[in-house]
Amino acid sequence: MSNEMKQKIVESVPQKGFFGHPKGLFTLFFTEFWERFSYYGMRAILVYYMYYEVSKGGLGLDQTTALSIMSIYGSLVYMSGIIGGWLADRIFGTSKAVFYGGILIMLGHIALAIPGNLPLFFISMVLIVLGTGLLKPNVSSVVGDIYSEQDNRRDSGFSIFYMGINLGGFLSPLIVGEVGMKHDFHLGFAIAAVGMFIGLLLFIFTKKKNLGLAGTIVPNPMSASEKKKTFTIVSLSIIILAIMIAVAIPMGLLTFDSFVALVGILGIGLPIIYFTVMYRSKKTTSVERSRLIAYIPLFVASVMFWAIQEQGSTILANYADKRTQLEFAGFSISPAWFQSLNPLFIITLAPIFAWLWMRLGKRQPTIPQKFSFGLLFAGLSFIVILIPGYFAGTDALVNPLWLVLSYFIVVLGELCLSPVGLSATTKLAPSAFSAQTMSLWFLSNAAAQALNAQVVKFYKPATEMIYFGVIGGASIVLAIILFLFAPKIQGFMKGIK
Repeated sequence: MSNEMKQKIVESVPQKGFFGHPKGLFTLFFTEFWERFSYYGMRAILVYYMYYEVSKGGLGLDQTTALSIMSIYGSLVYMSGIIGGWLADRIFGTSKAVFYGGILIMLGHIALAIPGNLPLFFISMVLIVLGTGLLKPNVSSVVGDIYSEQDNRRDSGFSIFYMGINLGGFLSPLIVGEVGMKHDFHLGFAIAAVGMFIGLLLFIFTKKKNLGLAGTIVPNPMSASEKKKTFTIVSLSIIILAIMIAVAIPMGLLTFDSFVALVGILGIGLPIIYFTVMYRSKKTTSVERSRLIAYIPLFVASVMFWAIQEQGSTILANYADKRTQLEFAGFSISPAWFQSLNPLFIITLAPIFAWLWMRLGKRQPTIPQKFSFGLLFAGLSFIVILIPGYFAGTDALVNPLWLVLSYFIVVLGELCLSPVGLSATTKLAPSAFSAQTMSLWFLSNAAAQALNAQVVKFYKPATEMIYFGVIGGASIVLAIILFLFAPKIQGFMKGIK
């Protein structure tokens, strides 16, 4: 997309009307609010739904298997952003991708709301994976479209947008968790479906007035011959894949363990392929190539961060259920409620961070330095959670405040890294690969959770302290290395601050 077209898009969006930001931020804020309400509500009870006994309304899966499935599911959710980014860049633009994605997510939650068996569960997962891949990276790309590259409100706008994400994430575990855990899992999933439906309605009825041309332009459209060739290749690939699966399962070649390993390979391989294709493309300028090089260490740091943060819905969710004191004076705390801690702290702190970056202006830390702070806090959050096991042993129930403190510390890191990473991605992305670079950003989360699918197998009460200590320590070491190399990385960004 040319700079002239980018400027035309910005000029089509009302630049005032939402807390001093473009009016389009209102539409994107609340669309993502309801999408995250549905997603985090579903996720708050999903792992328990998998490993709770059938008599309690669950699927009765092995606990370790459930934790691995949760990580694999999370990895595929973000990995599917490749498809969503490519479709937006080449076929129908980001706005339509958001709409189609919302429909698939809603259908996935409806499938979960229907009492059924394991096959129906996996069908719902496929729908949610594909839908999130279409919606999540592209709605973030549209946020980037409504600001010019020189607009100082950009980082602050992404922080506000990020607060909207987490406002939905805060409310949904309290509501869906209460209904799903204490009454009926499927009713909880139904509430998640309603949330996505509301988000779709809001997007449809406000996008034309608030977003202007943002999201409607296809940055790198395919020619008719390219479309025909691509359709043929995709159709043949789907047929071949279906045949391979049909043959591999009866032969015992495709098992859960082999599938986890395959997702792990994809989690590492796909980002490498993406970086290579974008770097070698004739549509990428020399300045954009330099910025891609700067993006690589940020991507690696993001993988390490999300490997810790995403265990909030697996290992720490299990920790809340099995290791935490949940009964106080006759009042019972639902373990799903702890999933609201992360977004609660972000809601509280995001405005402070947004104000801080605006206040510091040119004196604020560089992007690589902010990433290093994010890694430092992530590592400390795991160091903190091993302390009660050290003093009281790993067979005693611990005070829930330890879990609260761990979630709080990792949020400090998240606000240093995640909204900053979203903003940096839109600024460092090659023009011809804008939506796909956002998909690449979300691939860091996919890689992290693919890694977690293997790592969570090592978590047991006997290895609890070693588990948290090794992972937390590795993050702290990487934070120090990144901070030391921050000036060099900043140089490769070619003027991007």
